[in-house]
Amino acid sequence: MIAVVSLIVVLVLSMVVVRVASVALTLTGLSRQLAGFQARSAFTGAGFTTSESEKVMRHPVRRRIIMLLMLLGNAGIITAVSSLILSFVSTDASAGLAGRLWFRLVLLVAGLSVLWTVANSAWVDREMSRIIQTALKRWTNLEVVDYLGLLHLSGGYVVLELAVEADDWLAGKRLTELNLFDEGVLVLGVQKPGGVYLGAPRGDTLLGADDTVILYGHKELLCDLDQRRAGAAGNHEHHAAVARQEEIESREAAVSEGKATEPEEAKEA
Repeated sequence: MIAVVSLIVVLVLSMVVVRVASVALTLTGLSRQLAGFQARSAFTGAGFTTSESEKVMRHPVRRRIIMLLMLLGNAGIITAVSSLILSFVSTDASAGLAGRLWFRLVLLVAGLSVLWTVANSAWVDREMSRIIQTALKRWTNLEVVDYLGLLHLSGGYVVLELAVEADDWLAGKRLTELNLFDEGVLVLGVQKPGGVYLGAPRGDTLLGADDTVILYGHKELLCDLDQRRAGAAGNHEHHAAVARQEEIESREAAVSEGKATEPEEAKEA
């Protein structure tokens, strides 16, 4: 009984560790999809050798995160395997129901089912990411030594990579159709599968699944764009983003003309 509970606790902690590492890697400029893949790869010891992995290892902050994940992953896997073995090897008939093998099996399956449901919940993923990101910014000095710092970006504007998936709002559309400029987003480049890179792409450039888009814009707008899915809901979010960008431009114009004060969050950024 204790071994089963220990196994479930280890799995929960492993999920939290991987999620924290994914958010930390995202803060260094990686896309959410790439950050999640690299975090799981390092934690499980899969060790995929790809161009993305080389990009991670050349970055000092990302390298420290990956090394810590490897250490924690080794300890977590050993503990999980040990608990799994103890769950089914040791039985004690005098312990009553808790000592029955079938009861342990049912408890393990139920626990794993709950974990699987939680792990695949979009709401849980969104809320965990928000809480972890806030905590990392508040209690750590996660220094991003990357092009973000070299460009001296401020005022909430950032450069980010966004991995395009098949069900994304961006997929299957040309840049002229997307009208990202109206949202205050500039497309700096597009990385195509196979290593083809399009710098300063033109309006007729077609974005497809598995493309990686390098974008410049306000951080909140880029985060919303990363979550935007295809369909009517995505089109509605686009129009809402355009309206927000018009408000931002109006506020910035007022600040530059001395008609309004700059928001505190922009000063701090």
